Amino acid sequence: MVEMELVAVRIELPGNVPVVVLREVEGDRRLLPIFIGQPEAAAIAFALDGVVTQRPMTHDLMRDLIEALGAHAERVVITHIEEGTFFAELHLRAGETAMKISSRPSDAMALALRVECPIFATEDLLAEAGLVESVVADADEEGAGEDVVEQFREFIDSVNPEDFAS
Repeated sequence: MVEMELVAVRIELPGNVPVVVLREVEGDRRLLPIFIGQPEAAAIAFALDGVVTQRPMTHDLMRDLIEALGAHAERVVITHIEEGTFFAELHLRAGETAMKISSRPSDAMALALRVECPIFATEDLLAEAGLVESVVADADEEGAGEDVVEQFREFIDSVNPEDFAS
């Protein structure tokens, strides 16, 4: 497993589809873009900005339920991608009992930000869907990295954003 940090929630144009960008904490600093739904993008953005709502949002409720049950979130793992859909697991612990709960990556990340637990991705997933940050940054320079940018565009074009909305 590779530790990741959530670096941005962006809107992909022209479809106005939110995408969350994770970056490898060490090593190659690969980026992992994941399309998400509008409500989940708002929940993640609120957590990143420290916004406290008048009433608990769903992810706040999840945090409170986990805490009330005497459990805690150990980590979130983005596990794999299947036909353009990303999969994740919440790793929880209650005393001696460890649990893995299947989750959408967006929900898992929104919760992770609220409980301050680390986010990981599997090496296999990063090998398949990760982008090397230095190459992506170089693509902003004149003529450099056009193939990487084109590869990323092809990935975006091959994914159906509705698969990530909930």
